[in-house]
Amino acid sequence: MNLKERRLELGLTLDEVGKLTGVGKSTVRKWETGYIENMGRDKIIKLSKALQISPLSILDPDNELLSDIKIKISETVNKLNVDRQQNVYNYAENQLKEQNGKVVNLPLVGKSAANPTELTYGDVEIEHDDFTDVPHGADTAIRIQGDSMEPLIHDGQIIFYHQQEEVENGEIAIVEIDGDGVTCKQIYYDYTSDEVILRSINKKYEPRHVKDDQVRIIGRVIL
Repeated sequence: MNLKERRLELGLTLDEVGKLTGVGKSTVRKWETGYIENMGRDKIIKLSKALQISPLSILDPDNELLSDIKIKISETVNKLNVDRQQNVYNYAENQLKEQNGKVVNLPLVGKSAANPTELTYGDVEIEHDDFTDVPHGADTAIRIQGDSMEPLIHDGQIIFYHQQEEVENGEIAIVEIDGDGVTCKQIYYDYTSDEVILRSINKKYEPRHVKDDQVRIIGRVIL
């Protein structure tokens, strides 16, 4: 990028750019003619802000190091406020995940209560959606409701599980209780009393003991 053309495009004088960067106008003129070998990092940052361009446009004015599209992206992001820059980063991160990881279409179950005293009842709503970063072995997704599995699993988080009828002690599972309540809990078995213990990660919730014949394992959660 031509620094002089950019300065004139913004309607700035040599003096004004000098004040913004903390140097004299003669130094700014030298920069515009390509003498940037001894330009400090702090001056590069200040000049890029003054001209509303990427620092890379100063270091690589002929785009020899980066493609034109990368320069344009960097310059555009540099003009955004912090919140919008974060939005751009989040979008780019998702694009990268889609590029590097296989997009998998899985059934998404409506929701499961993470608090065993507030189970989700009624007909189970199932739709299909595309996901990236699906854990190996998972075949179903579900949205969690409640905070009893925090900090491991958060309220509203979509997690993945493998449909199976049995899990080992200590594993986290999606379970159905008494035929119409679905919850997400860490599972332990008490074989002496034929009970299944539903344990929360969040310590403010007490473990719940349920008779073995009242519990149906739907699947093992894969994190």
